Amino acid sequence: MSFGGRVDSGRVSSLRRNLSLSIIVPTYKECGNLKALADRTFAAFGAEPQEERPSFVEMIIVDDNSRDGSLELVESTISKEHPTVRIIVRTTERGLSSAVLRGFDEAKGDILLCMDADLQHPPESVPSMYKPYLTYGSSVVFVLGKREIPETSQWSIARRIISRGATLLAYPLTAGIMTDPMTGFFAVRATAYRTYKSRIDGVGYKIALEICVKCEAASANTKEVTFAFGERSVGESKLTGKVILHYLKHLRGLYMHVYLRKIIVAIIFLTVVAIYYTR
Repeated sequence: MSFGGRVDSGRVSSLRRNLSLSIIVPTYKECGNLKALADRTFAAFGAEPQEERPSFVEMIIVDDNSRDGSLELVESTISKEHPTVRIIVRTTERGLSSAVLRGFDEAKGDILLCMDADLQHPPESVPSMYKPYLTYGSSVVFVLGKREIPETSQWSIARRIISRGATLLAYPLTAGIMTDPMTGFFAVRATAYRTYKSRIDGVGYKIALEICVKCEAASANTKEVTFAFGERSVGESKLTGKVILHYLKHLRGLYMHVYLRKIIVAIIFLTVVAIYYTR
């Protein structure tokens, strides 16, 4: 079965029951992309066989008070054409990760999918992100969209170096789990998210990395789907020096989470052993 993207090798079983899907879209000044995002996403599922569609699809746009017409567009046009699309406007909070978590908390679906509004995560790839849950069943908790940058991409050499460097910095945390920790295109089972929610920090910009590192269920049961990373046509990139600094601080926290716990466990173990042999 073709997923519209390459899925990691594994034994493919028959399709399970269709699951409901909540698509969470964190936004800031992305009004120009929202109509195309909704239209293309629902059209992509409409092109799928009935048995491979979710039982229910909702889209929750979490906007950080853009005041660019996003609220009016969703309420006056998009939600009328697609009744399961709604928008939450946050006026007292800011930040991509916290916006994603707010959407997850509001979602009703069995599967929670996060994607950007800038269309660099192609809406046509959303069904590919959903299908591993049908094909592999409960053995899949986390699905990651692995970016494939086309040779014709307008990415500068500097941005490619930054992306590669950021991936290498995260490698000790993600080896064997995810090959593209910079991705913002991912899905997680709602039950797993709620189980590990108390561990997750709504800071930084790489919420997929945060969830993958801190949720054992996700890190142990992950699939990757390759997709062609698109070009932004409307709006501006959010990659700034401040974003890079936040990422480095985020990495520091994740390394402390992973390795400090291991050090503490090792100290306790050695202490117990020492006490046993010195009695």
